Amino acid sequence: MSRSMTTAEAIQEARRCLNCTRPTCRTGCPIENNIPEFIRALSEGNIGTAYELISERSNLPAICGRVCPHERQCEANCVLTKKQCGIEIGSLEMFVADFAHENDLKPAHPSSKMRGKVAVIGSGPAGLTVAGDLAKMDFDVTIFEAQSEPGGVLLFGIPEFRLQKDVVRREITELRNIGVEIKTNQLAGVDFTVDDLFAQGYDAIFMGTGTALPRTLDIPGKELNSILTATYFLRMVVLANEGKLDASETLLHTGDNVIVVGAGNVAMDAARTAVRRGAKNVTVVYHKSDTEVSAFPSEYEAAIAEGVQFKFLSQPIAYFNKKQMRALKNIRRPAAPGDETELAGLLVQNITKTDEGNFVAEGGQEVLPCNCVILAVGQRPAARIVSTTKGIQVDERGFVITRERPYGMTTRAGVFSSGDVVHGPATVVLAMKESKKVAGGIAQYIDAKKLLADCNLE
Repeated sequence: MSRSMTTAEAIQEARRCLNCTRPTCRTGCPIENNIPEFIRALSEGNIGTAYELISERSNLPAICGRVCPHERQCEANCVLTKKQCGIEIGSLEMFVADFAHENDLKPAHPSSKMRGKVAVIGSGPAGLTVAGDLAKMDFDVTIFEAQSEPGGVLLFGIPEFRLQKDVVRREITELRNIGVEIKTNQLAGVDFTVDDLFAQGYDAIFMGTGTALPRTLDIPGKELNSILTATYFLRMVVLANEGKLDASETLLHTGDNVIVVGAGNVAMDAARTAVRRGAKNVTVVYHKSDTEVSAFPSEYEAAIAEGVQFKFLSQPIAYFNKKQMRALKNIRRPAAPGDETELAGLLVQNITKTDEGNFVAEGGQEVLPCNCVILAVGQRPAARIVSTTKGIQVDERGFVITRERPYGMTTRAGVFSSGDVVHGPATVVLAMKESKKVAGGIAQYIDAKKLLADCNLE
């Protein structure tokens, strides 16, 4: 995980770089950031130049420096990592971005807005990347965001302890400084449609709406109180932390026994957040083994260090209410309000992994007492845009289908998409990688469109 550095520490760390002739750190970065170049500039004390070099490829360097899985990407590919002394690239990126903010450095000139007009729906990593790249290419870009504040998953889905919200807001401010306009409280399919935007003169439209609908478990007892989705829980905590909601509206109380179902990064975020909200015990339940946890190793290890417990090879099969738990324990007492509506336990099927790697339901069943269950079992796209727009095709899972030429365009001419709504939930930097390519596709499309229009006029 990235750490804060002083100027002296950052320059000293940068000077350890070997300046490889074949910089594998850069090839390990999904957006192929100018890693060796910015580190070299930093090692020479040219922090402004270092920031300019980073900003050539990244519109969100302060965010990437904090949340990218560097241990799997750039740092994993540093040649010094083989000697257990790899360069702390993430920490250096974070230092440079923070230094630039503190000293009001501006790497990019405002957009001339003369090349074309683009609407961007959604302000998560994909939308912000496309907007920033197109603004740098002199397009007139407007972001339409459904929430009252832009940022998407960066603001509402990643906990404060991993990504400070003021960092997200300042990166968005930088996009505004280069000419990106942002309109909030604009819900696609309700407040406007794709056809409305084309009628307003936009040359192309980008859909970066992510996977807004969380998946749940269709098992007995699913209607009980205190069964939450992780995305909802994390959003409520952000709002509560900022004083926009009462703390009780997070639906988790001090002293609760909490179970988190799932073992991805969102599950780790939810579990660690539950610890911070005062839960007495937090247990992650996962249907596979500890070697198959999909969360980043650093996040998994951090959860363990913070006291989160793990129960592997366990598949949830039913929720139990208070009445069922009393019957299970053979406790007899008069019925009380909430006995049949309040969550009190999670029934799991123990699983065995065979030598062939198959998972079989063996080992019996057990009930895990709990006051709250947080589900982190995946997400899927909402259909607000697709259902109100003709010509946009999706696959059998609801993800938008795009083409290679021009890159990222959907089956509706002029409508482009990338990020989670196309590829499924992934990391911030992977959404940025695809979105940078789509921004290039949008530029090609608009340039060709205008060229053809000029030809027809002649």
